[in-house]
Amino acid sequence: MGLELTDLDAPDGFERLVRARDTAAGLDALICVHSTVLGPAAGGCRMWDYGSDAEAIADVTRLARGMTFKNAMAGLGLGGGKSVIIGNARTDKTPALMRAFGEAVDTLKGSYYTAEDVGISPQDMAYAAEHTAYAVGLSGASGDPSPWTAEGVFRCLRVGAAHVFGDDVLIGRRVLIQGLGHVGMSLAEKLHEAGADLIVTDIHEAALDAASRELDARICQPDEIFDQQFDIFAPCALGGVLNSASVARLSARLVCGAANNQLASDNIADRLRARNITYLPDYVVNAGGIISVASEIHGRDDAWRRARLDGIAGRVAEMLNRADTEDRSTTDVADEMVHNMLREASVSA
Repeated sequence: MGLELTDLDAPDGFERLVRARDTAAGLDALICVHSTVLGPAAGGCRMWDYGSDAEAIADVTRLARGMTFKNAMAGLGLGGGKSVIIGNARTDKTPALMRAFGEAVDTLKGSYYTAEDVGISPQDMAYAAEHTAYAVGLSGASGDPSPWTAEGVFRCLRVGAAHVFGDDVLIGRRVLIQGLGHVGMSLAEKLHEAGADLIVTDIHEAALDAASRELDARICQPDEIFDQQFDIFAPCALGGVLNSASVARLSARLVCGAANNQLASDNIADRLRARNITYLPDYVVNAGGIISVASEIHGRDDAWRRARLDGIAGRVAEMLNRADTEDRSTTDVADEMVHNMLREASVSA
C-alpha cells in the first residue's frame, strides 16, 4: 500500500502532528511541528522502541517544543520540530525504512527539516535524503552533528563552572557522565583533556571499557549514579533523570549535559535551586548539533557555526547572572527569554 499519512490531534500550541506508516518498509513514525514562527521547523529523528503510542507521542511533542526553545536561544532563524521512528534501531532499521521516512518528511514540503538523533546515523539520513531535500546532517555537508553538540556542552560547562566554583579550571574536578554515545564520549574526551576526573556510566560495556582504558575513567553502574560523590553531573543519555528522588541524593553543584528533557517535571528546577545546585537548561547547552545542521540548511560555514557556539555560551552567562540577580531558577529565566523572542517575532510578522 505504500506510505500512509494520518494527521493526529496536535496538543494546544502545536502546529501539526503526523503519523507516517509504510508496512512494507517497516516504518511507523511520528513527525511533530511545534512552531514555525521563527522559520521552518528543524529537529532530529530519534528511533526508539517505545512501550506504547502514548509514550511515543509524549516524547515527540516534548522534544519538538524543546527544539523551538533550543533554536530560538541559539539564534538560528528556525522553528522547532521533531520526529520519532518506533522500533529497535539495532534490529529493525533498514535502508528501505529510512527511505520511506524520507518520503514522509517530503510531504511536509519544507515546513520541517530532519537530521540525526538517538539511533540514527549520517548514513541513515543519507537514505532518507534520497527521497527528500529536507534531510540534513549529511556526510560531505555539515556531517555528524554530535561533535558540535559536545563542543557546545563543554563550552557551557566551563561557563557554569566559573559561576559555581569561581573559575573554569577543570583539573581535578570530578565529573560524572551518564551515557557514552557519540556526544557523551566526545564530551568525555574533552573533559579528560581539560584534566577532569571522570566517572562514567552506560548500558554498553564496550563504551565503558573504552572510557576506562583511554580516558582513565572510573566506572559506576547506572543504578549507582546518585551514590557517587562528584562536582559536576553531565546527563548525556535519555531524559527524565532529574526527579524528586534523584535530586535529593545528587551531590553535584552543577548540572550540564547533552540529554534532552533532563527534568522529569518543571518543578524540579526549583528543587535543584533550593539545594544550591546550578542547572544549565539542556535546550540551551546542547544546541551545538542543531547549530551544525542549521549551517547546512542556511548554507553557512564553520565560522558561522563557531560564532553561534560562542553565542550560546554567552547566553548561559547572561542567564546565570539574571537568575542570581532576580532570585529565579535558570529555567524560568531561559524560558522567559525564548517567549520574548517568539512574541517579538509574531508581532513583527
